[in-house]
Amino acid sequence: MNAIQPSRPPLQPIQKRRVVPRPKRHLRQRSYQVMALESTAKIAVNLLVTGVAASALAQLLPYHWLQQGKLREISTEVKLMEGRVNGLQAEFGRNFDPQQTKTIMQQQGYRFDPSQRRVVLMNQDRRKDEQTGSSP
Repeated sequence: MNAIQPSRPPLQPIQKRRVVPRPKRHLRQRSYQVMALESTAKIAVNLLVTGVAASALAQLLPYHWLQQGKLREISTEVKLMEGRVNGLQAEFGRNFDPQQTKTIMQQQGYRFDPSQRRVVLMNQDRRKDEQTGSSP
């Protein structure tokens, strides 16, 4: 059990590969140029989009204002017509009310119920002239 173990060969250090240093300055400068170009492109595209949006807005605003004016005019007409419709509906209901048939007939036909007496108002000055017999 206590056998002699074979000796190990001495470990040789692993040779490191020599890394050739790259010119870091050139890579950094190139990445800055790419970033600057990319930022310039983004700004140009954003300016273009802003210009198109401003142009579209300039064309749409007058149309919007015109439509708002028309809408106000139409809503005014609708209010007038609603008042007229309400009046006509009230008159329609009154015309078909059986309790008001006699009064409607009197208004439209100028006929009176025989039990009613007609009242005629006269001017006082005219009555005095008629009593004295003089004409105007």
